[in-house]
Amino acid sequence: MTSWALVTGATAGIGESFSRLLASKKYNIVLVARDLPRLQERAQGLEAKYGVKTHVIQADLATDDGSLKVEKYIADNQIDVLINNAGFGTSKAFTMSTLEIEQQLLDVLVRTPMRLMHVALPLMKERNQGVIINVSSVAGYIAGGSYSASKSYLTVLSESLHTELAATNVKVSALCPGFTRTEFHQRGKMSMKALPNFMWLNSDRLVEQSWKDALKGEAVSVPGWQYKLLVFVVQTLPRSIVRKVGMNLRAKQRK
Repeated sequence: MTSWALVTGATAGIGESFSRLLASKKYNIVLVARDLPRLQERAQGLEAKYGVKTHVIQADLATDDGSLKVEKYIADNQIDVLINNAGFGTSKAFTMSTLEIEQQLLDVLVRTPMRLMHVALPLMKERNQGVIINVSSVAGYIAGGSYSASKSYLTVLSESLHTELAATNVKVSALCPGFTRTEFHQRGKMSMKALPNFMWLNSDRLVEQSWKDALKGEAVSVPGWQYKLLVFVVQTLPRSIVRKVGMNLRAKQRK
């Protein structure tokens, strides 16, 4: 039977890497993003290179209509792999940001992944098969505004679902990358000039690692030795220090 994977934020960065990886493994791909011409271009490229089928869904996941459009598709079609990757970033401090931006961030990073999983998981449980990877972040381990809080939610929910579904063949994993060379930081107007080269990750490599970890049954995947070390240190330090580091990092990104 033909298998389908659905990837949100599929036209660039980590989502685009997941689309190519899964297509190379002969999954047909449902690509979700806002930019229709780019969606169509990516879909045509996957079909031409990998010989798979594709379907595009133009949706703004910061809106109720956008989320509902994808929820309905998952409910009506068999999805074997769900990659919750759509991103949203802002360089502004919480008290300087607008309520609209904060709400959009919450909708994209928390509301939509939760809703898509809530639709997909009962169907996967019924078939006793499926993979969900939630693209979280090592930022979830620090204290850096709504972004960190949202990623912490996604990681913890993934861990919870991983435990809840341990007796099934449904796998849920959180991918927690560090800084990755994508369009994300430019879109969020974040300054990354001070970050040394060795802290940057390659999107294709971390996605390949995440997929292997998910299939092995890992609840959380942290690619890169530098970020494994960072997470270990952050979990060891007093939270008072972690809070200061998080706020200092956010302040540097605003410069």
